[in-house]
Amino acid sequence: MAKYRKLGRESAQRQAMLRALATNVINHGKIFTTEARAKEVRKKVEKLIALAVKEKDNFEEVTVMAKVARKDADGKRVKEVVDGKKQTVYDSVEKTIKKDKPSRLAARRQINAYLYDVTDVPTSNAGKKRNTKKVDLATKLFDEYAPKYANRNGGYTRIVKVGLRKGDNAMEVLLELV
Repeated sequence: MAKYRKLGRESAQRQAMLRALATNVINHGKIFTTEARAKEVRKKVEKLIALAVKEKDNFEEVTVMAKVARKDADGKRVKEVVDGKKQTVYDSVEKTIKKDKPSRLAARRQINAYLYDVTDVPTSNAGKKRNTKKVDLATKLFDEYAPKYANRNGGYTRIVKVGLRKGDNAMEVLLELV
């Protein structure tokens, strides 16, 4: 018996498809797909969430000094003339940041190595680069999903059968995070 489903794809195509589906499950919380694909993606997503749950509190908070550009009332950077050149004015600000310990850093790198990068585009600016934001899925796993599933031993996803797909009569399911 095989350890995984081949899903009618070559290995590189299959891995890319599973990575894309896993990225969408973690980003959106649910996806519609075929039953066979959902069962394969479920394995990957469960492992990623388990990794995040294991390392959720493994960080320390550190206070650092950061240079931040001064802004005016309109939100534009304040500039002043120094030696005939315009230069942005910076203020020193004290910030508290989360510094990952080595095992959490390794977990973050494993998560980022598997998941694709996600860019969030507001609906008002569809098709434009302006106001787009990169979504850090590793941080989403650690900060949002890990505390939610901390007291749960596996079973982070649910597969709900929706019905047969009209084109090829394949069983379509909803894979969602519990």
